[in-house]
Amino acid sequence: MEPTLGHTLSHDDDEWVINISRSLEGDSEDNEELISMRIFNVPKSLLCSKKEAYTPQVIALGPYHHRRVELLDMERHKLDAAKKVRNKLKPIRFIDFVTHTVAQNDAHIRSFYSRYLNFDQETLAWMLAIDASFLVVYLKTYPSDRRRQRSVSLSRRNSLKIGHLMECSRRNTWHHAVLRDMIMLENQVPLFLIRELHILCYPEDNKDDALVSMLINFCKDLAPIKHIDEQRFKEECFTRAHLLELLYHTLVAHLPVDINIVDQGQEKENKEQNDGDVGRFKSAFNSILCFIGFLICAPIQFFSKIFKCKLALQLINVPWKVISSVLKIRAKSAISNIVLSAGDVMEEANTAVAQAQAQHEESEGLLVEEIAIPSVEEFTKIGVTFRPTRGGLSSVKFDAPSATFHLPVIHLNDNSEVVLRNMVAYEACVAPEGMVFTRYTELMNGIIDTEADVRILRESGILVNRLKSDKEVACMWNGMTASVKVTKVAVLDRAIESANAYYDGSWKVKVKGGMKKYVYASWPCLTFLAANLIICLTAVETLCSVYRCSKWLGAV
Repeated sequence: MEPTLGHTLSHDDDEWVINISRSLEGDSEDNEELISMRIFNVPKSLLCSKKEAYTPQVIALGPYHHRRVELLDMERHKLDAAKKVRNKLKPIRFIDFVTHTVAQNDAHIRSFYSRYLNFDQETLAWMLAIDASFLVVYLKTYPSDRRRQRSVSLSRRNSLKIGHLMECSRRNTWHHAVLRDMIMLENQVPLFLIRELHILCYPEDNKDDALVSMLINFCKDLAPIKHIDEQRFKEECFTRAHLLELLYHTLVAHLPVDINIVDQGQEKENKEQNDGDVGRFKSAFNSILCFIGFLICAPIQFFSKIFKCKLALQLINVPWKVISSVLKIRAKSAISNIVLSAGDVMEEANTAVAQAQAQHEESEGLLVEEIAIPSVEEFTKIGVTFRPTRGGLSSVKFDAPSATFHLPVIHLNDNSEVVLRNMVAYEACVAPEGMVFTRYTELMNGIIDTEADVRILRESGILVNRLKSDKEVACMWNGMTASVKVTKVAVLDRAIESANAYYDGSWKVKVKGGMKKYVYASWPCLTFLAANLIICLTAVETLCSVYRCSKWLGAV
């Protein structure tokens, strides 16, 4: 007899009660572990921008994407890796590792994940044991011996341990696809499981030194900025929760922690208060300009609506028709043309005003979405040069006396966008008060607009491009818009402010700014005056064609 829905619900309720009672009976230390979440869901604001950069495409690791239909093909390959690990285990059996190491740390493991895991203890233990086995086998493709590492190419390393998983012609593509999935925020496995399994599989290795060396090579392979403090890495390696967190702290470890959070609106308000009377004068002057703009635009919009209405045009034409019939004026077409011409002129004026308003709104929107800094090409036009540095993010600076922008060397390949996006996503979840790496991506997004900017950075040695073209790099950076809260980082913002001050002080920029401020800003006013002038000239031309103004001018 098949179980009814009531029996199923009753079984689930009983299991829920058992789990809750076990959690409440646990020690206080377990309660402290529950707040150590390190594996999160990607924020929706980022996920909507490019879902495939945050969602595994080849392999599911961990519980979030477990048994997704499109990823089931890799399950047999994970089982192959688990068999390899089973054969390597010497002190204990694989099932002992599952039941004693993984299952007994069930509460601790669940505390890593922000999402509720709807798996029982045994299912979660087997799932993570198999995933950890795959990661241990995969990390062995990064040799711990440096001499061996220099002599073994990437394709050779793939064939050492996991070449049986894919055909030879697809190994390199598969390797990068797995790398991208391994570093995704929602596809993480606790690092302590990998460590425990590696110790059991390779007891002959010198404690953790071999695994640390493999993890260093793994981070070097994926990190866009290759500067790594290996001594600090060794000291802090196993304090990290998972591979993405390890990579993140590898890149931001050298940046000072004096971070200030300043909201854009609050920053603007503080700036106006510091400006004092000048700020109040500018505010009043802007209000006057807005009022004048309203007086100019309102008549244009009003008359444009009138001339779009057929009934209004007929009412305007009636008096002219009566006058022309009474005075027996033959130039009826000339009289009617003045009305049609006026309508066309008003429509053109309204279009010009609408375009000016759209450009203003677009420029304001860019200030919110993108950091306020000129592009690389604009900097080079005023004599700024770009120089690569050997350090990490802390080496970003702008030297005003020599007009030099110092930036760390960044390597971009097929994996870089996924790495950058997931590091930003992780930072948004775990450190929203100090988004260091996000600020760096905003800086690069701000100075890179076109492929010409990429070419300049590539030729200066700052950007190592392994993608198809410079245009692809520009599209990648431009697609990484600021979808999370903007924060201020002391080291990076000092460089940004210095660069902006140098750029604004250039005479070329001052001339361009004056033209934009005093000429382009008055475009709606000039458009309105030109429209009125054209209407007056059209009226004079029509009247002269009717009353023969040439005789009057000759008499005068």
